Amino acid sequence: MLQLLSYIHWDIDPVLLQLGPFPIRYYSLFFVLGIGCAYSVMKKLYVGKTLTQHQLDSLSVYIVLGTLIGARLGHCLFYEPNYYLSHPSEIVLPIHLSDDGSLRFTGYQGLASHGGAIGILLAMFFYARRFHFSFFSVADKVAMVVPIAGAFIRIGNFFNSEIVGKQSRLPWSIVFEKVDYMPRHPTQLYESACYIGIFVFLWVKFRKGNMERSGYVLGWFLVLTFFVRFVIEFVKAPQENFEQNMFLNMGQLLSIPFILTGLILIYYCRDGKDEKAE
Repeated sequence: MLQLLSYIHWDIDPVLLQLGPFPIRYYSLFFVLGIGCAYSVMKKLYVGKTLTQHQLDSLSVYIVLGTLIGARLGHCLFYEPNYYLSHPSEIVLPIHLSDDGSLRFTGYQGLASHGGAIGILLAMFFYARRFHFSFFSVADKVAMVVPIAGAFIRIGNFFNSEIVGKQSRLPWSIVFEKVDYMPRHPTQLYESACYIGIFVFLWVKFRKGNMERSGYVLGWFLVLTFFVRFVIEFVKAPQENFEQNMFLNMGQLLSIPFILTGLILIYYCRDGKDEKAE
């Protein structure tokens, strides 16, 4: 018991503010902060150089919509397909219809980062076609700042006491009291710190403009981000029951194609300057 008291106990209410039936969560706050910080960095890096303000604003709308739609569909189809295919309205509506016919506002609880990544890729594709950019020139710009948003979102997961780690006796373990009273790896903070590190790496390596073909920055982003995700999954508690006996869980299986795609991009885009003008 004395040893258990030596760990940090985390029991914060995930709801920051209650506006009638609508809860404002810390997760939502950090999601917005992440998007805002990523937008500010992109503006500093590219507006007046390779993007106009209008083009950046339009790109931001595409990315936010792609992230939300992709992350929501990813969670529903990758992690809980049986439930959501039998309750399709809850995929798009933030409400739950109880058996007694009553409605309960739930918000969009359940967003998958791999689905978000697919949504972002599709959003960049449609944006590039709309504004006549090459896909990879757009993707390289977005890849520079996505880790910033990812770091904030994982802090939001920490405030929600979700995506917790396996039990641990390490001195920095945390007791998530809304889950149980066992010390666990703070895997949300592990990921957040790694994403900040990835952003710093990309910033240092490419801030002066890379001389490689378009797609090289995206390749590094995919490899680093999803390798981090793959490794940290080993100390995460299973998110769904079907993952209990899997050697590689769903998050790891979904990370492998992204890592391989990133390696291919790094290999084929590592030499030579992209001569395509934007």
